[in-house]
Amino acid sequence: MSVPAAATAHPLDNPAYASLTGPHAHFAEWRGRIVRYPLDVTPWLALPDEPGPGDWADLAALAGPGETVPLLGMRTAPPEGWELTMSMDGVQLVDDGVAVAPDAEAVLLGAADVPEMLDLVARTRPGPFLPRTVELGTYLGIRRQGALVAMAGERLHPPGWTEISAVCTDPDHRGQGLAARLVLAVAAGIKDRGETPFLHTSAGNTNAIRLYESLGFRLRRTTKFMTARVPEFDHAAAR
Repeated sequence: MSVPAAATAHPLDNPAYASLTGPHAHFAEWRGRIVRYPLDVTPWLALPDEPGPGDWADLAALAGPGETVPLLGMRTAPPEGWELTMSMDGVQLVDDGVAVAPDAEAVLLGAADVPEMLDLVARTRPGPFLPRTVELGTYLGIRRQGALVAMAGERLHPPGWTEISAVCTDPDHRGQGLAARLVLAVAAGIKDRGETPFLHTSAGNTNAIRLYESLGFRLRRTTKFMTARVPEFDHAAAR
């Protein structure tokens, strides 16, 4: 299929779209101009920069009536008939002189580690992490007495950029700097590829923002994390 041309001024303005039309194109599932990751990889999907009624109809058809969809960085609220179920202020931070450093204690995580990764995420809630999320990029973890107690990895991959995500530490092991070490180790791998690391977090997560800024990340822009429920009627038939 032909990929719709992106109209973004910068790949981080619509990072999921830039990812799925770029390095992550092999994950892309299309309906018109709507593109998403497989639902067991990550819930992120992307609309074009200026979605019209037909785009919202395609999103409704792709997701299904009554389903809830994530909307990352949308400039406007969904159209009439869509129920906005969550809206949260967020921030996007980019590398501004991060002193990256590999970590001798960090281990590469893969498919065999997914049950432990899912368990750690369930206890720490860093954001969406699903059975195939590990396929998006490199994930590193730290184990103590054999148990996975901290991890971080790669998610969105716009051209020239890689997002660091799933940064989490077991509550019993916080305060030891494990998250910072893993962020720097993941960032080291990103920069070794000639790419630039970036992050998203909630604007209210002041502890995480302070940590990232102390490591050398800077605020690029504010954004919105929203979810919306698809109307309970057939948008595709109404086009």
